[in-house]
This record gives sequence, structure tokens and C-alpha cells, in this order.
Amino acid sequence: MKITALAFGVAAALSLSACGGSTGEPTPGSESGAASYSIGIATIQSHPALDAVTEGFKAAFEEAGVEVTFDEQNAQGDQTTLTNIANTFASSDYDAFLAIATPTAQALANVITDRPVVFAAVTDPESAGLVGSWDAPDANITGVSDLNPMADQLELIQEAMPGVKTVGIVYASGEVNSEVQVQEATDAAATLGLEIRTATVTNSSEVQQAAESLDVDAFLIPTDNTVVSAAESVIQVGEQKQAPVFASDESTIERGAAAGLSVNYTQQGRDAAAVMLKLLDGTPASEIPVATQKEFDLFVNEAAATTQGLTLPDAIVERATTKY
Repeated sequence: MKITALAFGVAAALSLSACGGSTGEPTPGSESGAASYSIGIATIQSHPALDAVTEGFKAAFEEAGVEVTFDEQNAQGDQTTLTNIANTFASSDYDAFLAIATPTAQALANVITDRPVVFAAVTDPESAGLVGSWDAPDANITGVSDLNPMADQLELIQEAMPGVKTVGIVYASGEVNSEVQVQEATDAAATLGLEIRTATVTNSSEVQQAAESLDVDAFLIPTDNTVVSAAESVIQVGEQKQAPVFASDESTIERGAAAGLSVNYTQQGRDAAAVMLKLLDGTPASEIPVATQKEFDLFVNEAAATTQGLTLPDAIVERATTKY
């Protein structure tokens, strides 16, 4: 290992960024030390939300003035490739690693135990087996969760569509993060008088057929990497069925979903960098609780909603953070 503490104490230089709402974790400031680092970055696949994590992570290091060499690897949605990336990283001499999305974090955690691993865009790290608890992670891994408020999403759908009865969710059966979200949505729906109907997929090519199989009033796309990468397929079905599509990440709303509450994924990356800098400065992972975003932005796409048969109420449009 070549991890060394920064000469001037990196952790002391961190300050919270206001962008996207507070997570309770600081983000890098402007001081730098003499040390330089090499960090491996792995992601399960590329889509705008996950790409934003990488961008925010790298930008935070640049703004902190910390010298870092990054090795960015993308598994392109393939589990075998992801395993190979994890093994390659494990045999490298990199100082630390960023794992973006739940499958990536699981793959790296399985083989890297001697250096810090920071995760981001992970919904429930405890259910995924990454940490023993949110408050006191064990071993060498901690990070930032993008846990989305499924009850709030359903309440938004009800506000936009007062007569809604059924909500369809397409999700990847192999993603623990998606299973957690579907269960939360199902529990919340029972209280709200809604019915959740689901269809599972194993890869992005199955998303359209899965969406077509659901007879529902509206669709909700969770933070499921497989489905988000093929969100246009769900949106196309939503237009055909006149069943509005709501989403849990900003990029999907920009691409054609009607509305939704979203974490700020660039901020996820910045917060992951703050966690990483603490670890590199010598703070044990067990002393860095998993960070969560406390506030969620409302995004709307009025033109997309119209093509899906929905006129968004003025009250929703007026309080939206961003309108596309």
C-alpha cells in the first residue's frame, strides 16, 4: 500500500457543498497536501446519472487541489466483465477505489479488503451486504446512498393523476437496489390505496417487452441501472398506452419521463470524494457513516407529459426545481 496521510490534513479542508441538498457529509475544500494518489473508478454501465457521479467525484478532487490519477473502467452491463475489472483492480497497486452502483460495489468488496473502497449510487448498502450497518460500516468500505423516497414518488403520481389506481414498475431481477425499491413502493402503495404491478428483466433489451406486458395507469422507473439505460423503451410504451412515466433520476426526466423526484448525482460524486478524502487521511471506514441525501429535487417535463396523455397540474410545475 502507498496510502499516506496528507501533510496538511485533507479532512480538515473539507466543507459542505450546497448543491443538490445536504447529505450530512462534507465535500472537498481548496487546500492540498504533498501526497498524490491513484484511484480506480468502476461502474456497471454508462448512463447519465452514473456518469454524473464520476464527473462530480473527479471535479471535487480537482477543486481540492489533490493530485490524483484515475483509472476509469466500465463493465457495459456485463457481470463477467465487472468481475474481471474487480480482480484487475485487486491486483493493482492503486491507493483506493470508487464503486458506482450496487453490483459494482459488491464486486469490488468481494475481492478488495486491504484498501479503501467508496461506493456511490447504492440504494441500500446494508441489504446489499456491503456494510454491517449504515451508522458504523465495518471493514474497508463506506460511501453514499441514493436511496429514493418511493412513498413520496407515489404521492407525486397521485397528485399529478388523482384517479390513478395502478402503477407499473419494470426492474432488473438481479439488482438488489431495485428489489429494495420495489418492496418500499409496494408497502407505500398499500397505505396510499394503489396497486403496484411489476415485470422483471435480465438485460436492457427486455425492457420494452416487459413494459408492454403491464396494464397500468402510470409507470415509475426506479434507480435501476438496467432499466434507466433503456428508459426510452418505457417512455415509448407510456406514450403508446397513454400511461405517464415518472422517474427517480433527473436524466430520465430530461430524456422524456413526465416528472419525478431525484437525487443530485453530481453531488453524489462530490460527497463520495469527501468520504474518500477522509479515508485517505486515515479515518477508519467504521467512523464514516453511510451518507444519504436529505433533500430531493422535483423535475418536470411538460412536453413529455403531454405526449403521454397528462397535463401536469400547475402546483407541481410551479414548485419544480427544473423544467424541461
